Amino acid sequence: MSILIVAEHDNASLNVATLNSVTAGVAIGGDIHLLVAGEACSAVADEASQVAGVSKVLLAESAAYTHALAENVSLLIADLGANYSHILGTSTSNAKNILPRAAALLDVQAISDITEVIDTDTFKRPIYAGNVIATVKSSDAIKVLIVRGTAFDAAAVGDGSASVEAVAGSHDAGKSSFVSEEVVKSDRPELTAADIVISGGRGMGSGENFELLNGIADKLGAAIGASRAAVDAGFVPNDMQVGQTGKIVAPDLYIAVGISGAIQHLAGMKDSKVIVAINKDEEAPIFQVADFGLVADLFDAVPKLTNQIN
Repeated sequence: MSILIVAEHDNASLNVATLNSVTAGVAIGGDIHLLVAGEACSAVADEASQVAGVSKVLLAESAAYTHALAENVSLLIADLGANYSHILGTSTSNAKNILPRAAALLDVQAISDITEVIDTDTFKRPIYAGNVIATVKSSDAIKVLIVRGTAFDAAAVGDGSASVEAVAGSHDAGKSSFVSEEVVKSDRPELTAADIVISGGRGMGSGENFELLNGIADKLGAAIGASRAAVDAGFVPNDMQVGQTGKIVAPDLYIAVGISGAIQHLAGMKDSKVIVAINKDEEAPIFQVADFGLVADLFDAVPKLTNQIN
């Protein structure tokens, strides 16, 4: 039995999200091969070869894979995947775009957001916004699995010695082309990888008021997130959204400011190790999952809290 894991990267370095899928692959058992598809990305393959648990790295370099266009990369995965029992990827926007396409090409069912491996055929995944955990048994010959990264520890880097093998050929579906991208640069940690996250909700009142969170975030080295209500209101951009339809986070500390605690938001952060909630409504659902709660006006509490942090 062998497992193919699709690596996330930017053609320069390996995304740490890939390491969570490697741990899931180890739990399934078998030889683990890591697919690095891109252009001029041999440095990523070299880094991937050092990941503990990986026995081989497949390096597919082509201009068709430069920007990880789903139409092209899914063809590559479907071609290689016929020789594997499992195909895995971490639950990122790229993987959720690519892997279902590859599964369709292989005529199998993709299983999303797995949080636990029971055996080679059976997995657990959340449904109903995380209120129910379903146990799913697949009878497909090839299991295509999208792994919820926060549910698995990251595999160690530096302990591996995998071989690197070039994959010949190129797959260009000719159905899409890269136009441009706008990348937001920030000194703050990436939301899904941060140890501390502070998020604001509709209670913040406006996008300008989100600046209140900057002081705490700067002092704690935290990432800043937001609820769907805040995003829908136009306070902050969509890439800051935490929740079932946004980003799933599980930091050591999650601070919810002015967030009521809608089910879809809780689904994205309730696995955080410690949850602190600040809300003036003592009946807010967020307090049901919070380890520490402060019933107070955020515009009074947040500045005071900021001043108390050294």
